[in-house]
Amino acid sequence: MSTDAIASKVPEVTLVFWIIKIAATTLGETGGDTLSMTLNLGYLTSTLIFATCLVALVACQIRASRFYPFLYWATIIASTTAGTTLADFSDRSLGLGYLGGSLLLLACVIGSLAVWYRVEGSVSVNTVNTPGVEVFYWITITFSQTLGTALGDWAADAGLGYGGGALVFGALLVVVAAAYFWTRLSHVLLFWIAFILTRPLGATVGDFFDKPHSQGGLGVSRPLASAIIAVFIVTCILVLPQRAGTHPAKAAR
Repeated sequence: MSTDAIASKVPEVTLVFWIIKIAATTLGETGGDTLSMTLNLGYLTSTLIFATCLVALVACQIRASRFYPFLYWATIIASTTAGTTLADFSDRSLGLGYLGGSLLLLACVIGSLAVWYRVEGSVSVNTVNTPGVEVFYWITITFSQTLGTALGDWAADAGLGYGGGALVFGALLVVVAAAYFWTRLSHVLLFWIAFILTRPLGATVGDFFDKPHSQGGLGVSRPLASAIIAVFIVTCILVLPQRAGTHPAKAAR
């Protein structure tokens, strides 16, 4: 095995990564709801729009020769907005309910990771530098974003409210972080758990922004909330340092 390092097509997983990821998932909630509810396009039409954008951006990401921060995070945002409307379509329009939708999407995430591991031998994000691995990565990302949306809605509907849901998922993320630093649990497993949990955290924060006061929210309009979060994300990308992850190169055959 060579010790040379190959640059990944995704960013190194640092605190900056998680800050932008949470903001992106919050934008996914407000942005998805803007099209489906505020503009009244409906869940299915909105899903088709966001899914089209996602496919186009994934194609650009795969064709890219290296990690480009704006392209990567645009693709993440497309996946989380598509996940928002797809989860709402499954839970509400198809009548699966939050529990049924969450269980179905959890099975999709586990199935995607299982196939990815069987084909590639690893599900570490540090190995994302070939088209085949990138396809698995973005499929898993999209399923996890959709699952996170369903979990966030389930928690809020279960009586926790938006603030309570945010506190619960935030606390769970602290537990995962503690496990990362102070236990020997697989860092790859902990990454995917954290990735899923940041989505319902973003969903509850997004709902807290744009829901009316009577429903426990701040009453900020969805388009305005989306614009504020988008500006925050762009500022983070411009100001905070990011670099591509790396992994050992395989020995030439």
